[in-house]
Amino acid sequence: SIIRRQRQELKLLIAELQDRDKELNDMVEVHERHIQAWEDDRQKILTLAERCSLLTSELNERNAVIKSLTKKLKLLESQHNDSKITLESTQQKFKELTQKVTDSSVHCQALEEKNQSLHCSVLELSAKTGQLQAREQELLLMLQMKDKALIETTDQITEVTSKFKTLENALRTAKLDEFTRNREHQDLKVTLNDVMSQVNKMKDILSEKMKESSKNQEEISYLKQENGCLRSELILAVEEAQRKDQLFQFAKSKQVRIERELSSLRQVCVKQQRDLHFLHVNFDSSQESRQ
Repeated sequence: SIIRRQRQELKLLIAELQDRDKELNDMVEVHERHIQAWEDDRQKILTLAERCSLLTSELNERNAVIKSLTKKLKLLESQHNDSKITLESTQQKFKELTQKVTDSSVHCQALEEKNQSLHCSVLELSAKTGQLQAREQELLLMLQMKDKALIETTDQITEVTSKFKTLENALRTAKLDEFTRNREHQDLKVTLNDVMSQVNKMKDILSEKMKESSKNQEEISYLKQENGCLRSELILAVEEAQRKDQLFQFAKSKQVRIERELSSLRQVCVKQQRDLHFLHVNFDSSQESRQ
């Protein structure tokens, strides 16, 4: 009975040892799995640390890029302000040039009207001068006819005095006629002198008008040249304003593009910071679990 009891106890001990062996094997398997998981976590932590270092270096690079972009943005803003100031000054200069061009065109139009009126007056004076010259020719012809008549009358008087002494009354009448003709001749000479003086005055006035017309023509040509210069300068100012406007548009589009890049970089930085925070949390939790 003792041997059976011992055998029974041995059987129970063997069964318990088998159970304990099985438990120990299970514990060894669990421990091995834990070790494998710890090794996997260690590899993951190493890869995450490498990735974290890479992300840190990339973050530093992105920060440097962001700093350089902010500097460029400030420089572009200053250039934008300078271009805006130059655009305003160019617009003011453009307004002044347009006002000057309008004033010069008005002045040129007034001078052209004045020149037209002077030309009309010159034509009138030339026509009047021609009429006076025709009148002068008529008076000269009349004087020549009177001189011929006077010569003929004197010849007739000499013949009558030599032949007919008795015709004193006729001689007296002839003398009276001669006196009246001399008087008419003097009157005609006076009128001719007056006409000649008027003609000379008209010639002087015509020469003065011609000089004034030539001066006006020179001034009109000078104003036309100045107007052409002002127009060319205005065209150059307009082209410069257009170029500055194009540069302003280019700078504005570049600023918008840089702002978009900055916003995308900010979003990427925020995402990377979140991932980095998540990795730090996972790393801390893994350290705690490992401990």
